[in-house]
Amino acid sequence: MSHAGETIERIPFERIPFRIHPRVFAALGADLVTNDVVAVIELVKNSYDAFATSVTVKFSAENGSKQYLEILDNGAGMDRRMIDEAWCVVATPYRLRHPLSERDKRVRRVAGAKGLGRLSAARLGEKLEMLTKAAGEPCWHVTVDWSNLSGQENMDSCFVVCRRFSGGLPFEATGTRLRILGLNSEWDAAHVEDLRDNLARLLSPFAKIQDFNIRLVAPNLDADHLSTKVKVPHFLRHPPYAIRGHVKLDGRVFARYEFTPVSRGRPRQSSIDLPWSKVRDRSEIKHKLPEPVPGCGAFEFEVRAWDIGPDDTRQIAERYDVAKSEVRAAIRAHKGISVYRDGILILPKSDDARDWLGLDLRRISRVGYRLSTSQIVGYVSISAEDNDEIQDTSDREGLAQNPAVLAFQEIVRAVVSELERERDTDRLKPGDEIQLQALLDGLSTDELTEEVSALAAEGGTAEEASQRVRAFAERIGAVREALKRRFVYYSRLATVGTIAHMLVHEIRNRTTAIGRFLRTAKRRSEALGDDDFNKQMELAEAAVSSLERLADTFAPLASRGFRRGRRDSILEESISRCLALVDGDVRRSKTTVTAPHAGPTKVAIDPGELDTVLMNLLLNALYWIPQSARPARLDIVVRRTQDGKRARVTVSDSGTGVREEDADRIFLPGVTRKPEGIGMGLTVAAEIVSEHGGRISLVQPGKLGGATFAFDLPLKA
Repeated sequence: MSHAGETIERIPFERIPFRIHPRVFAALGADLVTNDVVAVIELVKNSYDAFATSVTVKFSAENGSKQYLEILDNGAGMDRRMIDEAWCVVATPYRLRHPLSERDKRVRRVAGAKGLGRLSAARLGEKLEMLTKAAGEPCWHVTVDWSNLSGQENMDSCFVVCRRFSGGLPFEATGTRLRILGLNSEWDAAHVEDLRDNLARLLSPFAKIQDFNIRLVAPNLDADHLSTKVKVPHFLRHPPYAIRGHVKLDGRVFARYEFTPVSRGRPRQSSIDLPWSKVRDRSEIKHKLPEPVPGCGAFEFEVRAWDIGPDDTRQIAERYDVAKSEVRAAIRAHKGISVYRDGILILPKSDDARDWLGLDLRRISRVGYRLSTSQIVGYVSISAEDNDEIQDTSDREGLAQNPAVLAFQEIVRAVVSELERERDTDRLKPGDEIQLQALLDGLSTDELTEEVSALAAEGGTAEEASQRVRAFAERIGAVREALKRRFVYYSRLATVGTIAHMLVHEIRNRTTAIGRFLRTAKRRSEALGDDDFNKQMELAEAAVSSLERLADTFAPLASRGFRRGRRDSILEESISRCLALVDGDVRRSKTTVTAPHAGPTKVAIDPGELDTVLMNLLLNALYWIPQSARPARLDIVVRRTQDGKRARVTVSDSGTGVREEDADRIFLPGVTRKPEGIGMGLTVAAEIVSEHGGRISLVQPGKLGGATFAFDLPLKA
């Protein structure tokens, strides 16, 4: 026979079979399952595929021996034939031929189909002991010594040992128990916590799976129960920024963006309609993407995002009553975008693969605007039927690259981009904070140190650490600009402080002289017996006393040596004192005032500071009340918070109220609608309250039709 000038003689030939060396068990176990956490997850998925309703993952040790891992489920178990024809066949096509598992007239689509699950056991430890029992069948005891198998010269010498088991069963009727002995890694507390976080993500929040529970048991584990749903802190269910929607077969994205502010700002929603053609045109790998449709199939998604600066985490902690340190830790534990197929997690299964979209690298060009993996918690739901081109790799840590997968990734990135664009409209830019202390917190290196330390512990790269440093540098620049903008206003306050010092000094000098004169005049006039004169004398003495009390109240604020915490206040007395100071405005506007008289409510704040806060609110109210057609009313309410630790003061008026466009900005310096105002009253009030661990807020709508402001202060123990 000739081919292209060559002559191949007809000679006898032999068939040489492919052979696999027993080292394949060790090699594939280490290379195809690249992470211990992933290995355990794969074994738990095997329990799910066996239609178990519960599975327990347990770390234990017997009689001081080496630690072992046990995975016990109540699934369908295996009979002798399945052990022989499926479990003992590496890369078996069994699940490809049987993609659905059935039990008690219920159906589940299986999560695994590669037939490589038992290699996870080979990665985790030296030996495997398995008990398994199917309905109507005896219980089988199977043992495998992986290290012994790897030491054989050929596969003909490789066996598992299988015998009938006649002892007590660890499951009620059917099920499987795996015991992995001679663990190759030490599962310390941090390792187990990592496993718990990842097992908690195994079931999709989209899926309505109510019949699969995971329990994790290990020494010194605080919480050993994992629900079928992702159990996360309450605040993770209420993100400030979220985008939810679905993608059609033709690649068109339909989504809804929602902004729900943590502290201040108006909620906002918007609809998004993004065709595949636009996603493709915007892509940097446009030439690699299919057209006219992406080919990845239809799917659903939800992506949640947070700002995680010091002030942002403080606000979340206060709003949802959690420790500030728990906020960033919870987001970090669930960070990134997870992909679920038919309700079961396929990507990412470990922290090493959380950024499978490359969001952190992409963020470098626009730090601050773009979201990092550590700021988002996302979910994508696909199915084996609708998204058959999206397949995970054999190492379970990525997606097999093909045009459909590239298109799928670009669509998810486009969704994140839409979220970033909408978020930029709603979020407070660095430097817009109300409180001066919040600005100064932005100069702290504590957060940067925490991030870099956590990154080092997680095996992060130098480039990732560099990203954090660049983001910190950007924030420092923003804080610097914000402080420059505020300097003008605070320089005015410095002038006011100087004037306050002069006024206190002059008031005291004058009242001393006037008081001396009044006492002399009163002694000399006692013989006259003139009632009208005596009445005028009493009014004059009261006026002098009022001026002296005013000087005493504000004197500490005018002193360079002023320190907080030296004096306390009685709320009702302060309210009464401030109302007396504005009595003329009250009478001229014919305002009906309702104020508390019960008490006393003692709060840990200097009287001068408390009067400053109250006077700002009262003067604002009395300025706007006459400009409204409503009956002139001013209500002041004092109550204790439910925890009994703070007092809440509410000031409501019947004035014109706060315009909608000013609601988000009213506490910022320089914002005012008064013709001669400088816009510092509410800013100063907010910062005083903040210095005492409280917050002043605008309550919308106002209780009397106008404006309502509320603030809280600590009660004096």
